[in-house]
Amino acid sequence: MISLFILQLYEFRQPDENPSPQSPLHPLYWEEFMHRHKFASILGFVWLLLALTSVSTARIGGQWVYLGEANVNGARDRDNILVTGARGQFRAIQIRVERGPIQFDRVVVHFENGDSNPIRIAARIPAGGQTRVIDLPGNFRNIRSVEFWYRRATPYSPRPMVRLFGLR
Repeated sequence: MISLFILQLYEFRQPDENPSPQSPLHPLYWEEFMHRHKFASILGFVWLLLALTSVSTARIGGQWVYLGEANVNGARDRDNILVTGARGQFRAIQIRVERGPIQFDRVVVHFENGDSNPIRIAARIPAGGQTRVIDLPGNFRNIRSVEFWYRRATPYSPRPMVRLFGLR
């Protein structure tokens, strides 16, 4: 009698032979769940990648404008590239090197309002190379001139040339 009571109390229920596809016991439920989970993960990754790309593109996107050039005439040299205010405002500059490698000591950007921004570029830039994108303080600025202190990185290289570009 007690055993009958226990059996009634704890009725053993056999799982359905064919549970519905909405039931967590159904194998298709988990297959669909994993498929949706993978799709959501991939979609999230693609969204993150696009978001990061758009941020970096917005930061360095824009129009590069040629501002001038200078040649390294001796072993050590100091040059000044004049940039007129009529060229507009810029938010960054980049220096590109041609013909031969250059060892930069420093660069000073002079603005129309009289401010100057010394930039330390203690680096050797090979021929065909360029500096990093150098952000200018204060968002968009009118550049009056850019002063360079540099030297040939190798004594017997062809006469190097630097080209200055500004980012609008």
